[in-house]
Amino acid sequence: MNPFTNVAAIIQKEWRHYFSGPIAYVVIAVWTLLFGLFFTSGVSFFVQQGMRLMGGGTPLGEYLIQPLLHNMSIAAMFLLPMLTMRLFAEEKRTVTMELLATTPITDLQIVIGKFLAACGLWLMMILAGLLNLSILWKYATPGPEIKPILTASLALFLFGASYIALGTFLSTVTKNQVVSAVLTFCLFLGILVLSWGDDPTAGPMAKSLAYLSFTTHLHDLMKGVIDLKDLVFYASAIAFGIFISHQSVASERWRS
Repeated sequence: MNPFTNVAAIIQKEWRHYFSGPIAYVVIAVWTLLFGLFFTSGVSFFVQQGMRLMGGGTPLGEYLIQPLLHNMSIAAMFLLPMLTMRLFAEEKRTVTMELLATTPITDLQIVIGKFLAACGLWLMMILAGLLNLSILWKYATPGPEIKPILTASLALFLFGASYIALGTFLSTVTKNQVVSAVLTFCLFLGILVLSWGDDPTAGPMAKSLAYLSFTTHLHDLMKGVIDLKDLVFYASAIAFGIFISHQSVASERWRS
């Protein structure tokens, strides 16, 4: 079979699972609610500070949109484990991984399909949240610049995709979805803590560890500055997560 067809079949299967139960609806609802609350709070703060929407929308992007998407990146840490916790844990609990092993679909195709399915839902969440910003083009004069918003949205997507890749791996090491979610959140929290070393007064070791944090590489992209090193970092994190997930799945097949 065509590998793309196999991956598409896995994606379709995962989306059926997402939307046949409450997971997708709950995650999207909570995400859009938080996005709306942060957006409303940000607009209120912006107005109270007496900021004028002049100068090509730069103040609007700096004082409203960037903080909003930064806050949503923190919210993502709490919600993304819900997307990854069942990817493999549920398959192992219901012993359907053994059925998948008998199909012509390879382990790598299974991992990539499940990863892309979660990323697809993550992208849907981002787009749903960005609908709030449409109000700015209607009432703000001039409206916000589109390029920084697209860049910041790309940063948020890559940020989440990196976490999803690692969450996919943690879903392969247990049969319990709750355990998978807890392990994933703890890992996400640990990666966030690394960013605390991103300080001019920090030592070389702290700065080196801070570079490994996904949050550290958000700042420039959120400002609309595309730096190749940030894109390579996220691509490497995603590739690493897929690689270790594949190795974990392959080892399970070998042991069985």
